[in-house]
Amino acid sequence: MATRQILSYQAGTPGIDELPGLLVSVLAVLTVYYLSEYVEQETKIKNTIRSTNERLGTFEKAIEHAGHMIFITDPDGTITYANRAVESVTGYSRGEVMGRDPSLWKSNYHEESFYAAMWDTIKDGSIWEGQIVNERKSGEQVWVDMTIAPIVNEDGTVEKYVAVDTDVTDRLERKEQITQQKNRLQTLNRTNEVLRDINRELVEADSRDAMEAAIVEQFADSPQYAFACLSDQAVGTEVIRPRATAGLDENDLDELIGAINELEGKDPLRTAARTGTVHISSCEDPEADWCKPWLERGYKATAAIPLTYGDRQYGVLCIGTDKIGAFKDIETAVFAELGETIGYAINAVESKEALLTDSVTEIEFEVTESDYFPVELTADGGSMELTWMTPGPGETLVQHFTIRDIDSARIEDFVDERPELGTVNIITTDKRELHARFELQKSSLARPIGEYGGDLRHIEASDGRARLTVHLSPNANVRTVVEGLQTDYPSIELRARRETERPAPTTEEIRTAIQESLTDRQQEVLHTAYIAGFFDWPRENSGEEIAETMAISQSTFLQHLRTAQKKVFSVLLDDGSPS
Repeated sequence: MATRQILSYQAGTPGIDELPGLLVSVLAVLTVYYLSEYVEQETKIKNTIRSTNERLGTFEKAIEHAGHMIFITDPDGTITYANRAVESVTGYSRGEVMGRDPSLWKSNYHEESFYAAMWDTIKDGSIWEGQIVNERKSGEQVWVDMTIAPIVNEDGTVEKYVAVDTDVTDRLERKEQITQQKNRLQTLNRTNEVLRDINRELVEADSRDAMEAAIVEQFADSPQYAFACLSDQAVGTEVIRPRATAGLDENDLDELIGAINELEGKDPLRTAARTGTVHISSCEDPEADWCKPWLERGYKATAAIPLTYGDRQYGVLCIGTDKIGAFKDIETAVFAELGETIGYAINAVESKEALLTDSVTEIEFEVTESDYFPVELTADGGSMELTWMTPGPGETLVQHFTIRDIDSARIEDFVDERPELGTVNIITTDKRELHARFELQKSSLARPIGEYGGDLRHIEASDGRARLTVHLSPNANVRTVVEGLQTDYPSIELRARRETERPAPTTEEIRTAIQESLTDRQQEVLHTAYIAGFFDWPRENSGEEIAETMAISQSTFLQHLRTAQKKVFSVLLDDGSPS
């Protein structure tokens, strides 16, 4: 029984010879399983590597095409990588910078302490940020915004440095231009404020002294300038004579003027006086002779402005400043216009003083210059005497003369041969005397005399010599007037000078009073009609004939004449105010 059971069990259990096949099957299953796991892991790894490579490639492209210069160095500063922007920022190719250190483009702009502080920061593992000036391969300087970041390992040791540079030269230049424009506008605004204040003072001043004092005070009070000095005209080698000063005490003024006078004319003031143009100077070259007296007192730039009206110069205005570039943003034309405005104002106030004062300085000139037409016209005999003078059309000047012992044909031929002189009309004539009207284009001395504040009272000429009588205000500088007139007429000589009371009103002055109510054309029409005998009975010349000599129509002549008559009668018969 027992034997059969054992055999029965043995018959239902696999034999030992079947074990290898079973093991092979198990191993096969395991092999397939693990192979599939390996393939899956390998695929994942490959995908990860591919993705990483793609990201690295994208990152590399981004670095290569970045608008900034990016480079990497080892801990010693040797460049191991640089993107393509290195060439546009430094001028060096990547091949030229690899294996070199960044001192390749180092400039001399910064102190060594600047670079030492930079290295101390990044060696400690900190990021350095700032602006730095480098030097391109061409030698040109370039401003960059720079960031340097250290790359450290787990124990904090620096393995590499990454630097990012951005060229900001253009941006800084634009910023500097904007700043300069802003400063220029501020300078111009401050200057305009001073000029407006000066113009107001010129209008309100009632004397030359008050006017000059106000001018220098306005400049000295401006924060842009240190002092102002107005001096007498320096002629030839004359010394400078201050008339008004502000911003300088008396001792400094005396020392400065004394030092300038020792320069023998090689200074801005006398250069401006001599040339008649604005002279702006700065002590950028401290070795310049003229700079020494200025620099010793802290002044670094000056503007010397001639004060002119017509051909006359009233002196030089000197403005000083302790800022070397204080005048660079101001057009010289602005100062030139200021000089002309002040010159005109001085002339006007002197003319006003001359009219209001009870005394005058009377001077007599003698002229033998053949360019002066009364001298040349009488050179072969005869005489001329001025009877009337008035402004003519445009820039011309009309003068009426009584002429003796010179026939009308000779006068007309004389003018015809000199078209630059102007025109002449013979108004009346007899055997020995005639009245002639000259419309002059060329200077007749009357205009420059007026520009010097003078009042031409009389002209007499005979035998090639002319004598002129001129009234000046009592405080006028006679020498300046004479020297100014001698510029165009070197033969002028001063024959007499006397202080006298203003004479009682003459016929000429009464005529001048009436003149204020008449236009220039009305005055000339009235005077010409009178000289031509229009008011005589019977008339010596008709209105048509007189109009023809004046180159106007008869209707225009009569219109001006009637208007002038009404104004004259109004002055004489009413309350003195023309209707």
